[in-house]
Amino acid sequence: MKPVRQTSRGILAAGILVIIYLLAHPGRADCGMELSKGQTVYVPIYSHIYTSPKSVPSDLTAILSIRNTDLKNSVTVVSVDYYDSEGKLIRQYLKTPLELKAMASTRYIVGTYDKEGGSGANFIVRWRSEKEVNAPLIESVMIGNRGLSFISRGQEISE
Repeated sequence: MKPVRQTSRGILAAGILVIIYLLAHPGRADCGMELSKGQTVYVPIYSHIYTSPKSVPSDLTAILSIRNTDLKNSVTVVSVDYYDSEGKLIRQYLKTPLELKAMASTRYIVGTYDKEGGSGANFIVRWRSEKEVNAPLIESVMIGNRGLSFISRGQEISE
């Protein structure tokens, strides 16, 4: 049996660690959500990945998914631009802005045999709203043969 003094020190040390963690990660203690009237979002896309030691590429189909997560308000997707690994604009998917009603979604597909973007391709998605809303969920889903699949989440960037 441990002496009471050692047990008390262990409990005190654990309590101090919990307090330090909560102070360092205030977002976990405060679940307040930030609303937005628009963003520019960077989304990684992989047209292929390397799955063998010989650097043989495995081709992937990439799906860009844009989901309006607001329960009441529409958002407007202003642009969906596709860039290659070198940062060169390859394709602009929207000719005119697209309204996504509350809880609606849309998608854009980069086909399996579309190698133009390369393994470091990306989308830049711009959206806006008249009111402050929950930001859309913007992510890419990559799907390969033999059941290989994974996702990449978009990240807000500054222009």
